[in-house]
Amino acid sequence: MTTPPSAPPVGDAPAASLAATGVTVHFGGLVALSDVALEVPPARIIGLVGPNGAGKSTLFGVLSGLLRPTSGRVFMSGQDVTALSPQSRARLGLARTFQQPELFMGLTVRDHLVLGHRVRYERRRFWSDLVSVRALSPPTKLENERVDALLELLGLARIARTPVAALPLGLARLVEVGRALATGPRVVLLDEPLSGLDVRATENLTAVLERVVASSVDGLSLLMVEHDVASVLALSSKIFVLDFGQLVAQGTPSEIRADPVVRAAYLGDSDAIAEPGGVEAVGADRAVIAEGMGEINRNIVAEHGLGPPR
Repeated sequence: MTTPPSAPPVGDAPAASLAATGVTVHFGGLVALSDVALEVPPARIIGLVGPNGAGKSTLFGVLSGLLRPTSGRVFMSGQDVTALSPQSRARLGLARTFQQPELFMGLTVRDHLVLGHRVRYERRRFWSDLVSVRALSPPTKLENERVDALLELLGLARIARTPVAALPLGLARLVEVGRALATGPRVVLLDEPLSGLDVRATENLTAVLERVVASSVDGLSLLMVEHDVASVLALSSKIFVLDFGQLVAQGTPSEIRADPVVRAAYLGDSDAIAEPGGVEAVGADRAVIAEGMGEINRNIVAEHGLGPPR
């Protein structure tokens, strides 16, 4: 059996929790991604931003295993996982959330975290629970301890027994994040976690994300795609910027704020990306082109059944 190739660490630094090199994706004649590379180091929050149609969702699909790149490789802690399925990557410690919370409306907040824990640690019980999802088998002592600790960390303990159907969007998103964390991941892909949230819910969720990474003893990392660039700049230690499928900038929040290429990509001035939603003020011509490319991308993905499971 051949040993999978590894991405060597730089100097004495540990291998990145998640990395991509030379990722290119073609959909027919459309180049959705071109030679994209990024790294997510341990114990960090990393941002991924770009205008509509930039290729962010396509890159997330490649990283999570839902899409196979035309060329390029994906690594987890130095191991080449390019050919591995989403399920195999999950077992190696990759979790993700989706733009719309994928929750079981008849289950409570606590039930969702118990299911997340069983996905990774009690797979037999997880599959039996899915047969009768409204009546989970009783948690073990270890499950109770781990789920209780996570509920406290996320600030969800007081609503643990509440059905998720009764929750506002901000709390529903927090439950989905909690379920992902219950799988014991090394890295979580967050797909627009702040979308549709008001200011208070946004502040609550960003505070929780910071707390989760800071308190992790296993070097948990988050890679976040988000349109609220001000929040990404506030949260992330490094940001990658995509534009029309190409990586046009990467750097610290201060470097991204000052980067003229990033400002040109959004057609805003230097102050625009400092305000919530400021970078969304793109020019009319660019918005039409970007939306057209995004629609082509969505149609091709839907046609080939490559979207997230429903």
